[in-house]
Amino acid sequence: MKTDRTILAGIGCGMLAGAFWGVVFLGPRMLQAFSPLQLAASRYLLYGLISVALILPRWRVLKSRVGRAEWSALLRLSLLGNIVYYVFLASAVHLADVAATSLVIGLLPMAVTLVGSRERGAVPVRALILPLALGATGVLLIGVDLMGRPGDGAISVPERLLGLACAGGALASWTIYAVLNSRWLARLPAVSSHDWSLLTGVATGALALLLAAPAFLWTATAHARGDWALFWGVSAGVAIGASVVGNAFWNRASRLLPLTLMGQMILFETLFALLYGFLWDGRWPTGLETLAIIALVASVVLCVRRHHRRPEDAASEAVAPEAT
Repeated sequence: MKTDRTILAGIGCGMLAGAFWGVVFLGPRMLQAFSPLQLAASRYLLYGLISVALILPRWRVLKSRVGRAEWSALLRLSLLGNIVYYVFLASAVHLADVAATSLVIGLLPMAVTLVGSRERGAVPVRALILPLALGATGVLLIGVDLMGRPGDGAISVPERLLGLACAGGALASWTIYAVLNSRWLARLPAVSSHDWSLLTGVATGALALLLAAPAFLWTATAHARGDWALFWGVSAGVAIGASVVGNAFWNRASRLLPLTLMGQMILFETLFALLYGFLWDGRWPTGLETLAIIALVASVVLCVRRHHRRPEDAASEAVAPEAT
């Protein structure tokens, strides 16, 4: 098991990653006139350019540590965790509104934690039942609150169903990414978390080049010059904040925390996304939203306490109530 100091440092990195990742919710909301493909292509083209500029001074050192197998893994991870995930996510926001998006982000911790419970030395699932249940309760409350609000009628039922399908695709792609990325970081101790994030950016930028033509050339929608300025400004902010800085903090947390606890760190993205949404809408959270936030925070805190103990202690504590 990790030491308490290491766990606290990892939680801090996970929280900061969530703070920067929360801005990805605002992008699709601010740029409703642009397609999910355009949002993904612009964000990751800029991410790639920034990553190339930052990694050039260290390339002589890194090129001997990254071979064909690593580049192949980086391309797969970039496709799953960046391109595919963000296209699905932006589509869910456009088609099913923020409710589906919040549900996707809120379910990711449960999915990653359950997968991570199969890792060697992980805290058993039975020791995480209560924090997982609290997390699921928080997600359910958010979904009930958002789905219960009256809509404007602009989105049809088939479109909402398609949006939910996109949300499911985002859930699957990012769960696989989180698990595989954590394993690759463990295999490459000579490559720093920040360098791995930049290498991911280079691979993602290369993939985004393939999206550029269909995203920007094969579209019939015309936009004003001011709309394009906002588009590229928001895309640059998301690329720097979420992709460069947020990914660097996430990769650092992945090295410091076990995968079962890393799953819970994704909840911070949900919390910060909700906070930014409240600020954008200029309102306070509703009663159900407040209860959901409390449940999500309690889920993370309880999961952290489980990881402060040895796995066998946590397991015996989980089994004890069944014996009474």
